[in-house]
Amino acid sequence: MNKGQQFTSTFSLKEKAVSFLQMVATGKVREAYQSYIGPSFRHHNPYFRGDANSLMLAMEENAIKNPQKILEVKLAIQEGNTVAVHSHVRQNPDDLGGAVVHIFRFQDDKIVELWDIGQPIPEDSPNENGIF
Repeated sequence: MNKGQQFTSTFSLKEKAVSFLQMVATGKVREAYQSYIGPSFRHHNPYFRGDANSLMLAMEENAIKNPQKILEVKLAIQEGNTVAVHSHVRQNPDDLGGAVVHIFRFQDDKIVELWDIGQPIPEDSPNENGIF
């Protein structure tokens, strides 16, 4: 690539959101941030300050505590510059885990805003359809 040329990815925003989550789940948190997070990033997780660095450090800490984390994407939907990813997240292979929805807002092909919503999977549920 010549100097001054910009790299244009052929990945859809949906693929970028999924790749970001997969990288974070496998402990490649800083690499995921370098590849996908925009300079004006903010998030809405109520347990951490709303800046990129605070969430990145929390994700790194979680990756160290849970090196066998499993993220299984069930559904990804893109509408305009917004992507929603519904996943089954387990901290280790024996964990029932939880259903998590991450909602990403992109600007200039980078993630600039993130919401995450989750619920634990109950051991006994009366719903015969299951959580997924």
